[in-house]
Amino acid sequence: MTEYGQIMPNTAGPLIVALLYDGLCTFEFGIVAEVFGLPRPEMGEGWYRFASAAVEAGPLRAHGGFALQPDHGIELVDAADIVVVPGWKGAGVAVPDTLAERLRAAHERGARLVSICSGAFVLAATGLLDGGTATTHWRYAEALRALHPSIAVDDASLYRSHGRIHTSAGSAAGIDLLIAIVREDFGDAAANSVARRLVMPAHRGGGQAQFLERPVPVQRSGAVAPLLDAVRADLAHPWTVERMADACRMSLRTFARRFQEAVGMPPGEWLAGERVDAAKHLLVARQHGLDEIAAATGFGTADTMRHHFARRVGISPKAYQAQFGTGALPASRIEKAGREPRSRLSR
Repeated sequence: MTEYGQIMPNTAGPLIVALLYDGLCTFEFGIVAEVFGLPRPEMGEGWYRFASAAVEAGPLRAHGGFALQPDHGIELVDAADIVVVPGWKGAGVAVPDTLAERLRAAHERGARLVSICSGAFVLAATGLLDGGTATTHWRYAEALRALHPSIAVDDASLYRSHGRIHTSAGSAAGIDLLIAIVREDFGDAAANSVARRLVMPAHRGGGQAQFLERPVPVQRSGAVAPLLDAVRADLAHPWTVERMADACRMSLRTFARRFQEAVGMPPGEWLAGERVDAAKHLLVARQHGLDEIAAATGFGTADTMRHHFARRVGISPKAYQAQFGTGALPASRIEKAGREPRSRLSR
């Protein structure tokens, strides 16, 4: 027992405090408790201590209808070595001043601050991320940029660090970050042991780019709209910016400006993205080799496809197929994915 009540497990290592609030993200809290709150006698007496602390008065409920009965209040943050924010109520939900002040004070005395998914909005509200880089779930990236323009938001990484402040992407990416913290504190063997207990890799390659849904063009009408459809229908065609400009009957300069205005990116970047997206669909189908997919999607060679795929997705085509491949797709899906007649893919 301490002045804060029972803290589990009964060890002497860094104190991890996970925050509780009404509307708690159950999964995010659960992974924090799983990594830091389980007894791990094989790790010795220096392993983490774990507790949770309510940031507001009750009654508190978690997603799924669970009622929460916190053992500790927000004052426990004052004793924490690491404070974890397991998600937050929403991008537009204000962070209480009392919570932001406690987190700033904890950081000032040397504590590490950690967020999972939308918990980045809580850490951003402290001002401690200003001038630094943070990540959150890709769905919330634009909202975080809009609310906190002084933060460089990385929507491609699984997790990022800014000094003693750590942010992670979507819910499951929080596990990657928590294991990385274990590795930092206790070394590779401890991190690998925790990962094995969780039945997951100790380190995942790539980042959020593996899962991103590319936005549709900003404008679907106008002079370049027919070109977008034509390119998607025949990605294997050797498109160049010059050929796309000719198809729109524009000069290169005018075409580049009009395309940027309509789509939000240069034509070469858009084309590469469309080809990568088409390659993703065909890789998942597991019906064609890399050379066939590269030809069908306009990359020409497997090496060229690997280059663009790694740059945009963060992993190789083979690694993507291993993670997401589900077997054969219906023929109509294959044609749509490749943007090519099926006969071309079957040759």
